[in-house]
Amino acid sequence: MPGQVATAMSIGALAGGALAGAALGHRRRRRTTLVAGLAGAAVLGASELVARRRQRPHEIPALPHRILMSAALAAPAGWIADRVARPRPTTVGVTVGAVAGAMGVRPHKVVYGPVVGLAIGAALAKSARDRPGAAGVAAATVLVYRASAALLFRDPQLSLLAEDVDEKELPFVVPLGSQSRYVGTDYLRALASVVHGQYRRDAPDVGIVADLDELAGPELDTERVHPLVREFYEHTTRFTLDIAPRWRAWVRPGYLLYRTLVARPLGQANVPMNQRQALRGMVSRIDTIAVNDRREDDIRGWIRSYADDDEPIYVGIYTTYRHDGRGYVSVGFPLPDASFTATLEPRGRNDGGITLTSTSALDHPGHYLTYIDPGTRRLTSLAVHGFAEELRIYPAGGGELTAEHAFRLFGMAFLVLHYRIRRRIQGTE
Repeated sequence: MPGQVATAMSIGALAGGALAGAALGHRRRRRTTLVAGLAGAAVLGASELVARRRQRPHEIPALPHRILMSAALAAPAGWIADRVARPRPTTVGVTVGAVAGAMGVRPHKVVYGPVVGLAIGAALAKSARDRPGAAGVAAATVLVYRASAALLFRDPQLSLLAEDVDEKELPFVVPLGSQSRYVGTDYLRALASVVHGQYRRDAPDVGIVADLDELAGPELDTERVHPLVREFYEHTTRFTLDIAPRWRAWVRPGYLLYRTLVARPLGQANVPMNQRQALRGMVSRIDTIAVNDRREDDIRGWIRSYADDDEPIYVGIYTTYRHDGRGYVSVGFPLPDASFTATLEPRGRNDGGITLTSTSALDHPGHYLTYIDPGTRRLTSLAVHGFAEELRIYPAGGGELTAEHAFRLFGMAFLVLHYRIRRRIQGTE
């Protein structure tokens, strides 16, 4: 705690000094700036101390302190902008509001942030005799935006689920991360050396689940599942998949940025942007790792990549488990020293198909971003409430299957992946 309080005091001192400098302008006095810096340090340090003392296990610091801290961080940034370019108050407000809104992720906040910034910048410019300092505009924008957004958008985006716990306490999390900054299609080969297991590339005649009956429960009678659907899950490598992405227009710019800066350098979660990219073709295989001389499918990873150059699309570790008389599917997507897990509830369909969904009244289904301590293997996990997905797979006739994988972000649909699933022709990839 002392280190956290000291950090907060340093940020408060910078914020206080920046605000004083902005208010005094050319009449800036060292004594006034020093007093303002000390006041900022005292206020933010006290806020940090109170927030940490009231913080309960598996919780993040209270919202009022987080709002105050973010406003304090904005002030020095505004001060620097004043020294470099002397921007207009409305320009500062819109820019800072846009950044704050983008950090809120959800589309509503992305739009709301610049609107608040424009209003704050215009109001301060109108009320002040001289042009208001950018530090004050930036801090006020963040303060008003975050406080009002907390009232308007009450549903949490993230929540701390567990901190520094054993993996057995989180059965719905796949605790397998990447040892390097790049995941890629050879991830399981690298993982085998870490877990001291026997690696098998492109294992023949295996599925993403060992036995579909492991998923049986009140919502899924596996005896009523169509034989072709069962075969796909238990013998996935017998099939080929064609993918057709359908993106909503509003998400395309953000996804293009994410794909360029994150997905491709990471070698993970690199979904085709459009049909032209999808026409590159997709190949899939299942790699397995046998641990401690047990079954070859102790760890099974479904790897999908582009057919022309093997660039990764997805690297997913598929697991199943049972809890309270029902089965679940958990898919872990490895990240550097972390994992993003989708835990899905299986439900039967009248046509013999299966629906896997993260939207459920049950406790386990959902999405979890988990840090894996490299030394102890203990987990710190966040529940990602704003993300949801549903996969529907069902017979399409003619010995084929159809799958629709729909994704939503804070209740707004942004992507549907359409799959055509056919038996692999013997002797072809």
